[in-house]
Amino acid sequence: MEVREIPLSQISISESNTRKNLRAGTEDSTLDDLARSIRENGLLSPVTVLKTNGRYELVVGQRRLLACKRIGLETIPAIIRDQVSDIDALTLSLIENIHRADMHPIDKARAFKKLYDRYGNYSKVSQESGVSVPAIQRYLRLLDLSPSIQEELTTSEGPAGVGTLSKLASIFASHDEQELALERIGGFTQKVQLEILQRSKGDVHKLETLREQALEGAFDTHICHGIHECQFIPDVIKKPINQIIQRSKSDMEFVDSLKDFVS
Repeated sequence: MEVREIPLSQISISESNTRKNLRAGTEDSTLDDLARSIRENGLLSPVTVLKTNGRYELVVGQRRLLACKRIGLETIPAIIRDQVSDIDALTLSLIENIHRADMHPIDKARAFKKLYDRYGNYSKVSQESGVSVPAIQRYLRLLDLSPSIQEELTTSEGPAGVGTLSKLASIFASHDEQELALERIGGFTQKVQLEILQRSKGDVHKLETLREQALEGAFDTHICHGIHECQFIPDVIKKPINQIIQRSKSDMEFVDSLKDFVS
């Protein structure tokens, strides 16, 4: 393995590159932004390529490569790897991208699927990628979502969005039902969305009632550290609640003192 400048004209995109959706991760930073940063500061992180038949296949760094082309650079610093198998290249690309927030969830899911098809074992995929088995299974369930939901997925939802949509795919097998369910749970927090899906038990006819209950706050819970600091309890009943708590504490202290006396 070596690092050196190589001509952009000699680089093609490897099929093992796990990043397919280049729009993912651009919610805050576009390709133009990246190109501007490289022009002003240089490329801080080399791309990774495989050397094959006098040319190079890009494994990691597709957006960096495109940004360099956009500003007219002729060469790019690259880590050059030799004699890497297709599956090793896939694993390498996945490992270098998997923990990035700007990798599209479906790209991650497809990469995990390729690794699983290769190894046939979740534990092996977890070992190779450094991602837990439950997380891998959540991503794989995204591939069971309807094509329209997959197209709407972005990196902005983060792991929370993956968790909700994974649960959606596991509860509703029909694509039509998935789309209807997603519409019904829209606008709620992830916790409430998961609660609605769980309580539906795969019955779409329950979703509207559950949605109405959620709108009324039936599934909202709040943790308060001290009665007076809790903004969700009306001021008019804070004092009575506090008196009940204090009375209960006194009763418990009295019971404890009796235990000590009897013993």
